[in-house]
Amino acid sequence: MADPRDEALALAESAIALIAEAGASDADATVTVADRFSCEARDLEVTKLERSRGRSLHVRAFVGKRRATLATSDLSREGIAALAKRAVAAAAFVGEDPHAGLPDEIAPDGVCDHDLLTVSPDVAERGDEEKIEEALAMERAVREADARIGNSDGSRVRDSLVSWGLANTRGFRGVTQGSQVSRAAAPVAVDGDDKRIGHYGTAARGWSTAESAEAVSLHAVHRALALIGARKPATMRVPVIFERDVAAAVLGDVFSALSAANVAIGNSWLADRVGKRIGNERVTIVDDGRLRGGLGSSPFDGEGVATRETTVVRNGVLETYLSDTYWGRRIGMASTGNASNGSVGANNLYLVPGGGTLDDLVASTERGVLVLDTIGFATEYASGLYSRGARGIYIENGAPQYAIDEFTIASTFEEMLGAVDGIAGDLRFDGTIVSPSFRVAEMTISGT
Repeated sequence: MADPRDEALALAESAIALIAEAGASDADATVTVADRFSCEARDLEVTKLERSRGRSLHVRAFVGKRRATLATSDLSREGIAALAKRAVAAAAFVGEDPHAGLPDEIAPDGVCDHDLLTVSPDVAERGDEEKIEEALAMERAVREADARIGNSDGSRVRDSLVSWGLANTRGFRGVTQGSQVSRAAAPVAVDGDDKRIGHYGTAARGWSTAESAEAVSLHAVHRALALIGARKPATMRVPVIFERDVAAAVLGDVFSALSAANVAIGNSWLADRVGKRIGNERVTIVDDGRLRGGLGSSPFDGEGVATRETTVVRNGVLETYLSDTYWGRRIGMASTGNASNGSVGANNLYLVPGGGTLDDLVASTERGVLVLDTIGFATEYASGLYSRGARGIYIENGAPQYAIDEFTIASTFEEMLGAVDGIAGDLRFDGTIVSPSFRVAEMTISGT
């Protein structure tokens, strides 16, 4: 079988040649070749099974300052030629944009100065039958772990190997590849007339670096059982601890405000705040596109700009936004190597961890709430207001007391970042936006 990296780059080169021939003044093309496996088990049965190989082409055609973006899965020469003509023709109907255009600086030959460890050989080496049996074994494990586990929303095992090539009319040629594996379980605990679902999953570049199937299963069971007997808490203002996965979701909201795409249109509470304090000195946020083994690591971004390590917030002070070329031009900054799918994306964005464990944070909290899950969406990026429904554990005298649900946590992002008074050391790079558990000194809990 031909190397998918060679295939991806050859098709990208063919596409830009055809787009230029159709009349574009500039163009770039990205070809993705993805081999994927996915299975899901419920109880004793495999309920979903998929193995696929997909190929797609995404092009940007520029005619002067007019730009059109199109995509196709027809990668025959005829299909690419037809797409090239449509893209150039479509640009004629688009208004001129002074900021449109390819990057002024591109990564030299797509070369990175060190091995990013984005491909793990154990992904290709592992047989499908073994992965199917693992999903079934996870189902057995969650059901045997505790008599109160009465059902399951499924155990899932997945992997992929994705190659993508990028070429443009300025001479850039780059190709890279990444593997990814994931395990997830969702046991259901019986709680009288209620059901408590404990979702937990993990992801990594390879099977050897991912959390084990047993660990994932037991963690999911623990989450389900932790919420048994949950009651609605009283309204109060207390410290709030965000467990690692929930903390990552909070950081994802912060990323939206850090994106130059939102800053440029006024949809960010961080607009015009570079150089100013937005959190306390414990808060340092980094985006690292060259993190070894990171799920978002790549030698170059989605338009050929070299990736890098960017400290976005240092000791509570906002140092920069994250940007691609277009949105950077809109607000007068250079690209930070964060182009992704036509806009701005996180590479490996994380809150720098502290020390100790989540249990240590709980033990040092006289009275407060540990948030294990959030529900709904009530975030306003322009104003920075944060409000979510939540489930979790009430803490008193430094120890968990009982489960709570049907309450809302609310504050502003600036107040939350300014009141971070404890950060654990439990960071895991199992996504492109990750965070250790952290504690906010005081938030409003709306309950009874």
